[in-house]
Amino acid sequence: MIEANHPQQETWIIRFVLTSSGKNRTRVEAGYGAEFKTTSGIEYQLDKGIKVTFFDSKGTLTSTMTAQKAIMHGNHDIDVSGNVVLLSGGNTVIRTDYARWTASDGMIRSSRPVSISRPGEVIRGQGFESDQGMIRYRIFQGSGEAVINK
Repeated sequence: MIEANHPQQETWIIRFVLTSSGKNRTRVEAGYGAEFKTTSGIEYQLDKGIKVTFFDSKGTLTSTMTAQKAIMHGNHDIDVSGNVVLLSGGNTVIRTDYARWTASDGMIRSSRPVSISRPGEVIRGQGFESDQGMIRYRIFQGSGEAVINK
């Protein structure tokens, strides 16, 4: 019998690929993963180089998210923490210390301090939400700096 707080399985160099209609939607990579049985099902605790890659409906890479640690829940929602950096193909960079990606709607959210950088501007706030492609995002309690060219 496995004792409480002990993993049921451990894996080194792990990769999960979540698909929809045969197309890659999300890829989760980590140097280490431990599977735990919880009251709500199975949960994977990941660390050692977390990288989450997001794809659009055609299977084209749209953005990546890196962090120090992650928890992947049985419903495929992912909590990431520790130096979280989201990078889009459009040169937008979001930095925070915690974020959650929800599989059901493909949104990334955080209530923690955040900075969003794009060429010529930096926006800071307390929390944000974004689609996983980082095309549309909202920042809460925002302030910022921008370079205005005359």
